[in-house]
Amino acid sequence: MTTEISNQKRSAVVFPKQQKVLAELGENIKLARLRRHYTQQLIAERTGLSRLTIRKIEAGDSTVSLGHYVSVLGVLGLVEDFAKVARDDELGRKLQDIALIGKQK
Repeated sequence: MTTEISNQKRSAVVFPKQQKVLAELGENIKLARLRRHYTQQLIAERTGLSRLTIRKIEAGDSTVSLGHYVSVLGVLGLVEDFAKVARDDELGRKLQDIALIGKQK
């Protein structure tokens, strides 16, 4: 019984709001590709991914690995943008400041 469970693929739970963000990311990737006059076939060849996977990425499919998204961003010259995600963690800084102020009292 445990063998059956371990062989099953797990998929992330993606809520509608999060799916909307992925769809926006996919659309942005598609627009960047079109601005460069790159075809899906060219992206597929440069990344080693299938055209189906490229279509899924452009649709914001949550089943595609993050590494594949990064690979496509790399071909588009946008991988540095990915490194900016969560760089300015406003909530985290506020929580950290609250904790530091609490220690001073």
